[in-house]
Amino acid sequence: MFIQYFTSSDTALTRFFSAPAPCRSIVRERASAPEPEASLLASRPPPTAPPGPSEPPWQAADLTVLDKEQFFEELKRLYRKKVLPLELASKYAQFHSAPLNPADFEAKPMVLLLGQYSVGKTSFIRSLLQGDFPGQRVGPEPTTDRFMAVMHGPEPRLVPGHALAMQADKPFRGVASFGNNFLTKFEAAEVPAPILRNITLIDSPGILSGEKQRLGRDYDYQAVIQWFADRADLIIIMFDAHKLDISDELRIVMDALRIHQDKIRILLNKADQIDSQQLMRIYGALMWSLGKVVNTPEVCRVYIGSFWEHPLKHSQNRFLLEKEKADLLAELDGLPQNAVVRRINELVKRARSVKVHAYLIHYLRKQVPTVFGKSEKQAKLLQTLPREFVACARRYGLPLGDFPDINKFRARLGEVKDLR
Repeated sequence: MFIQYFTSSDTALTRFFSAPAPCRSIVRERASAPEPEASLLASRPPPTAPPGPSEPPWQAADLTVLDKEQFFEELKRLYRKKVLPLELASKYAQFHSAPLNPADFEAKPMVLLLGQYSVGKTSFIRSLLQGDFPGQRVGPEPTTDRFMAVMHGPEPRLVPGHALAMQADKPFRGVASFGNNFLTKFEAAEVPAPILRNITLIDSPGILSGEKQRLGRDYDYQAVIQWFADRADLIIIMFDAHKLDISDELRIVMDALRIHQDKIRILLNKADQIDSQQLMRIYGALMWSLGKVVNTPEVCRVYIGSFWEHPLKHSQNRFLLEKEKADLLAELDGLPQNAVVRRINELVKRARSVKVHAYLIHYLRKQVPTVFGKSEKQAKLLQTLPREFVACARRYGLPLGDFPDINKFRARLGEVKDLR
């Protein structure tokens, strides 16, 4: 049923994303046009006065803002009309992620901060905001015990997680699926900081070691991290210059984020507390440790800095640290400019994932009998799932690279009592 439906959906998405005009021309204009929003590195000049009578009409409007709004509306319409019905028909949410909300398309770029405890995640946010924010906790011990969304607001205030998950204009309605235990550990801090006009910062609890990570939290920490990573535009994993060991728990989290390799950045924090010779050795040790965890041919971008309000302890590295900080801020500053292109890219990735999932469920359903022997056949399919993936890919001409992780898919499929 939904295989025939997706034929029209795939055609519509392909027609939109590959159209020569006006879509691709608008994207090129977006890439070359200046962003009207406030910059993180320097303030933009105020808007010019309205044009005179002799100026052409097209100069009277800010075309970049209009193009962005048109793109978001078109993306929401395509998702609602073509992709969402297929997700519901194939039960995509049970295997992957919940459906997208309209606020997910219009949300500001999101930056997710990860790392073990006391690596300076909260201090990093304070450095960007150039001040404190409500609910902050800073200390050498594990202080941040909750997820904190630092957002722009007219005045400083805290918003509880339950209220935040009910607001339709915020991109956090999906976290309600994690239950009350998580919502009590989730809140938002609204601050009238200039940088927050363009991005939203997500502060996360420090990754603990041993049984504390699994038993000390009454919600699925890894699933929550995966939810935020799916929607984040940038993921910054922070390390302390004095604690370079990668625990098994951090290794598991980084392995789960492998599909978001293009969004991951590494930040070696507190680098001002060591001299140049020690910094060189620590940087080499960090790269060696990352090479054992990140099994990709591309090297992660590693920034070196010291993000806190105190002066540098070793001034000999001042030029290097200031240049690295400027590069990181420049990348954060470019996130709003690439928001439209990234939203298109994320929707295309999701559409390809939904397409493969629909074909796969359709292929497996055809092999399950209608009346007798359904449980036995479904159990056999779980055992031969790798072979079924290959057979499905060959039958429908699907790339194996778009198929989900076999172990995760097998676990979700085992929870389904009746595949028919």
